[in-house]
Amino acid sequence: MRGVTTAVLAGLLLCAAPVAMPAPAFAARTAEQDLAALYNQNTDAAFRTGLQHRLTWTGDYAGPFDGRIGPQTLRAVRDFQARHGLRADGVMDDAFLKRVIEISDAAREAVGFVQVTDEATGVHLGLPGALVAPMGETEVGSLWRSDDGGIEIETVRFSKEGYTLDGVFGVLSQAGPDKTVSLAEEANGGFTIRGHEDGRDFLIRFSGRGTDLRGFSVAWSPAHADLIAPYAQVAAQTVEPFAGEPRSNDAGPMARLFQSGRAEGVAFGEGERVAAAPKDAPSLASPAPGFDSSGTGFVVSRDGWLLTNAHVAKACKTVLVGDLGAASQVVVDEDHDLALLKLDGKVGKPLPIVAGKPRLGEDILALGFPLRSILADSLNVTRGNVSSLMGLMNDANYLQISAPVQPGNSGGPLVDLAGRVVGVVTAKLNAVAVADLTGDIPQSINFAIRPDAAARFLEEHHVAFDTADASLPLESVPDATAKVQDSIYPVLCLGAN
Repeated sequence: MRGVTTAVLAGLLLCAAPVAMPAPAFAARTAEQDLAALYNQNTDAAFRTGLQHRLTWTGDYAGPFDGRIGPQTLRAVRDFQARHGLRADGVMDDAFLKRVIEISDAAREAVGFVQVTDEATGVHLGLPGALVAPMGETEVGSLWRSDDGGIEIETVRFSKEGYTLDGVFGVLSQAGPDKTVSLAEEANGGFTIRGHEDGRDFLIRFSGRGTDLRGFSVAWSPAHADLIAPYAQVAAQTVEPFAGEPRSNDAGPMARLFQSGRAEGVAFGEGERVAAAPKDAPSLASPAPGFDSSGTGFVVSRDGWLLTNAHVAKACKTVLVGDLGAASQVVVDEDHDLALLKLDGKVGKPLPIVAGKPRLGEDILALGFPLRSILADSLNVTRGNVSSLMGLMNDANYLQISAPVQPGNSGGPLVDLAGRVVGVVTAKLNAVAVADLTGDIPQSINFAIRPDAAARFLEEHHVAFDTADASLPLESVPDATAKVQDSIYPVLCLGAN
């Protein structure tokens, strides 16, 4: 789920054979601690760290790269010697050194080990570049995966969620029906967890500075164990969670989710895909063939600007707005999932936008043109309330709402019972996908961009919008709808890329 010391770097880059020590002149049965002391006193730290690194690649060592020869390192030396037909006495002679370099180099080259710094999290880590390919960013980091899906590596950063290292450790170290944990260890400002889940082994390594938590995870199937198990141990010992500053992005995790291409299955991040009605079903109201997707937009300025979602308009060769024709200008901000459409003809009155944010629990209406391929072309209104003032993972750019929405509602206004805009509808939780993940079907979990985020977007693009009068009285649903309906239009995407 994100600087190696000089000694570790020396071990990582050790290509030439370490200088072999002459076999020590002592009795064959010298105590183990004397042998360890001899190596610690007569070799430098780079050699000792490099030895631990190489014995990890051979699969014989699973400890820290601390440059101290102790019982664990000596046991790894003897295990290696025994497995490769050498005298298992812990003495690192020329034959041992030559063999350990040969085998460790081959293991490293087999996975294509390469060091990278992940821009999304600031984590510097080694990757098995010959086995995995980048799959893009997730909502909390970046993902790499093998062609067969048997290997997955993910960097992770939690910073705005308010999580603690102990809290994350407590969650991730819990065993379950399909999960066993073989190691759960906290040390040196971080933790390491090993285990087996859903038929795959996994390793997780995290470090924290306050509430800035960074790390990585790797999971692998049995078919990849011989190559990936040593890699995972090396990666856990050499990862630098705070090597760099993450790329600045104030869009929040929901917007990053849409950008990453992984929104499908969690929330709809596209306008409704439109297909022409079958010839034998003429009663279905559908846009003319050739329209690739649809959404909703609403008037925000007196000079013809409409607001909608970026995912509705971003890939269209032409954007049509109701019966008003094509937008003459399209301004897209994918980071905040907002877009502006300019109409040169006469449009409805601009809808006023509230300053700040709505109240928790407030009654709201979602207005738009959902499922135009099967429903009527007329405006659709659903009622609900503000369930949370935050979106997924405490994203402060979003609201959670209970009003039912569907593809095609994207970009439509969320209004209160005074007809004031309190949000821009953007997504719904995919109940089927969440049920597959959790075994429970979520109810009425939908999302809208907060009005303060929409207002900032309009200000950045110098659009003169109206700020809502906070003293306006609340009205009935039909009256509130009547006040805004003439300023809301279907948005149709023509020739999507």
